[in-house]
Amino acid sequence: MTYTEYMAMSPLQRFWYKLLQFFKAIPSGIGKFFCAIGRGIKKAVCGIGRAIANYFVGFVKGDIITKVSYLIMGFGNVCRGQIIKGLFFFIIEAGYALFMITFGASYFTLFFSLEAEIQETVIDYGFTQVKETTLIHTSVQILLYGLLVIMASIAFLAIYFASVKSARQAESIVKAGGKPKKFRQEMKDMLDSKFHSTMLSLPIILICIFVLLPLLFMIFMAFTNFTGTGETSQNFSWVGGAHFSEIFDMSSSGGGSMGMTFAKITGWTLIWAFFATFSNYILGMVVALMINKKGIKLKKLWRTFFVMSIAVPQFVTLLLMSKMLGEEPNSPLNLIISMFTGETSQVALFSNPMSARITVILVNIWVGIPYTILMTTGILMNIPEDLYESARIDGAGPVKSFMKITLPYMIFVTTPYLITTFIGNVNNFNIIYLLSGGGPGVNEYKYGAGKTDLLITLLFKLSVDKGYYGLGAAIGILVFIVCATLSLITFNMTKSAKNEEEFS
Repeated sequence: MTYTEYMAMSPLQRFWYKLLQFFKAIPSGIGKFFCAIGRGIKKAVCGIGRAIANYFVGFVKGDIITKVSYLIMGFGNVCRGQIIKGLFFFIIEAGYALFMITFGASYFTLFFSLEAEIQETVIDYGFTQVKETTLIHTSVQILLYGLLVIMASIAFLAIYFASVKSARQAESIVKAGGKPKKFRQEMKDMLDSKFHSTMLSLPIILICIFVLLPLLFMIFMAFTNFTGTGETSQNFSWVGGAHFSEIFDMSSSGGGSMGMTFAKITGWTLIWAFFATFSNYILGMVVALMINKKGIKLKKLWRTFFVMSIAVPQFVTLLLMSKMLGEEPNSPLNLIISMFTGETSQVALFSNPMSARITVILVNIWVGIPYTILMTTGILMNIPEDLYESARIDGAGPVKSFMKITLPYMIFVTTPYLITTFIGNVNNFNIIYLLSGGGPGVNEYKYGAGKTDLLITLLFKLSVDKGYYGLGAAIGILVFIVCATLSLITFNMTKSAKNEEEFS
């Protein structure tokens, strides 16, 4: 399309044209994304290869002190005057060795089988003997502690290579006629030139313990037959990719296939996320424009009303709406209908799939618009008034000013917000679970899933209600991969990422 043809379009046609071009660019964006991942993997492998080569080259070319440092961490530093630093490396090596001998080695060995250790004890009561079994290590403990041992080993390897590098650097400095830095000087560097490393060290450690370890635990759980009940709650084993095979299995077996259930719920999840995101965004922006319009009185009062609605906990609002829209004859909705019709009403919005889906979207609009109003109000107040004055001088009306100035500015500034909101709606557990409970249920869906269930509520039902923790963890991994991929691709395709300085 030429520039002249594009300019001849109406604002609405341009909007749909840009939207169509955006979605057309997604496949190529996905291809570029995975090519970038491939290049990153190639670069990482080459980097590891160079590091290993440098490791052996350093051993061959190093003197006897450096060679000993490859076995005894910190030896080279101590011999060359860096006593405190060398002792620090040696203490870490000794501590890791003690950790592996007393604790880590056993759990690392058991990690590959996950077989629980059972101790049998025979108690002699004189007239009879009773055999009692005691679990020494459950499979959950083995999996958790095994991951902890692996992470500790990776951290130790990083420190080990740092100690080798430090020994080689000290050797180079001594050979050049200099003196390695003392501990006091290195501490000054940690508070000066390396202050960023000092400040980031503690957060990284905490992230590894409280974020990475639970995440890895969930990922590995997807490859086990853990159910949380019965024998497998204490003693389970690896099952490989059986859960992923079941998720993509389209063959029907007693009440529908898991593959069909997963596909249909994924489709509805994306539809829900789209409408839940853009309905709130557009309607919230419209209301914010109405409040900010010149001539509107009591603007602070209108904003206060919306802030008050946000102050009410969301789960309270959702539970209230669930009761108001319930199918009981004495629910507020049915009482109002009965008042006008004169007959007992029993409207069941959540019993019909289509009405249930429309209802949860409308309730989400009611709950979510106030947040969008407050967010967009601040942005609208920062749009230069000169742009609107220039547009009015050129003869632009309110609609054209909105399409040419307000909407492009808002989309540019709020694109990261839209992406995070979309991903948040993919994982919006509260709205669905508290309103409809995922219902209505249908026979074509497996494991008690319903027509309004999202992937996140399906995951909850599988793990908590049904006890299929491995299957739920597998779905969680797929949701994470899809959300992370879409977020990175869509954000990198937007002007917010490409032209960061455009509206500065």
